[in-house]
Amino acid sequence: MNGHTPDAAARALFAELTGADPAGVWSAPGRANLIGEHTDYNDGFVLPFAIAQRTHVALGTRGDQRIRVVSTVDPVPVEVGIADLEILFPDGRDAVPEWATYPLGVAWALLRAAGLDPAALPGVDLTIASDVPIGAGLSSSAAIESAVALALNDTWTLGLDRVELAGVGRIAENEAVGAPTGIMDQMASMLGRADAAIFLDCRSLQTEVVDLGFAGAGLSLVVIDTGVTHAHSTGGYGERRAACERGARIMGVPALRDLATSDLDRAESMMDDVTFRRVRHIVTENQRVLDTVRTLRESGPRSIGDLLLASHASMRDDFEISVPELDTAVEAAMSAGAIGARMTGGGFGGAAIALVDNDRVEAVQEAAIAAFEASGFRSPTVFTVQASAGAAREH
Repeated sequence: MNGHTPDAAARALFAELTGADPAGVWSAPGRANLIGEHTDYNDGFVLPFAIAQRTHVALGTRGDQRIRVVSTVDPVPVEVGIADLEILFPDGRDAVPEWATYPLGVAWALLRAAGLDPAALPGVDLTIASDVPIGAGLSSSAAIESAVALALNDTWTLGLDRVELAGVGRIAENEAVGAPTGIMDQMASMLGRADAAIFLDCRSLQTEVVDLGFAGAGLSLVVIDTGVTHAHSTGGYGERRAACERGARIMGVPALRDLATSDLDRAESMMDDVTFRRVRHIVTENQRVLDTVRTLRESGPRSIGDLLLASHASMRDDFEISVPELDTAVEAAMSAGAIGARMTGGGFGGAAIALVDNDRVEAVQEAAIAAFEASGFRSPTVFTVQASAGAAREH
């Protein structure tokens, strides 16, 4: 972005594309998930929070019924007719670059959700810039989806609320992009609050704001980005989801959300080892989310370290979505005095998070870099994140 903020970069790209100023700029944050991994598509519980890093979308209307998108990631514009989105998705997505399936997929999902006639809508130009790291498990995809959804909802005066827009983002990611993710990321991006997490029931979509209390306790949340990128639309993520659905069928429940830890002995006797371990992760992770919310409220953030560590062990051993770099990041953080640490995001790469005393942040950073070097890994990127506000119109 040539040193520009995402806001300035999106505006500059819009001026370059159209020779004019945008009608408005909207933004939405990435998210970090404190705890609750892969529970969302199992109708379970999650505890994410929006982060300060954001995606900005500059938008202007056109005199035709076409939509054109361009990004700082790929400055070659992609343009389609709004009416042609039905042809593009879901089966024709290969006709456009993968990055473009996110904003175009949102437009397609909005048309479906609102039952719109493409001929009645003005065309739009959209330019996108972001400082949410890509592939780090901080949901750069939901940041794009949420910013675009809010921008188009305002511009086309659709009147959808934030929960509905989060659902639109999920449809775009699931059906247009082809990534079988849940709704957690979009809900966090849409509903984020400063200094708080969003406790989300992924079945009812009911939310509660949970104060994190990090600042008052003198704590920072450190992200250790391994640099190992992942792609949720391929391979392992879909296999894990299929295993969860298989486990629910075997147990005769609508979703793994409907099982308690007391059901695990029976589950183990009814299914193969791999399916059982996938099920065990989801069931115990749901309980860890509930325990974390209760612990934050009753005892404060210094008491959740063991829950974070147990979550990582479950993802490493039962769900098998960690990688050596993530394990190294967690071990290095703990060796440097972190209260707790775990991988975050969908797995197979991405980032780990560590809850750290403010005066130990530098020590954790140095320990992670040293541990990666000793293991022959590429040096990680280490930074702190703060719980921040959700999607908004900026200008």
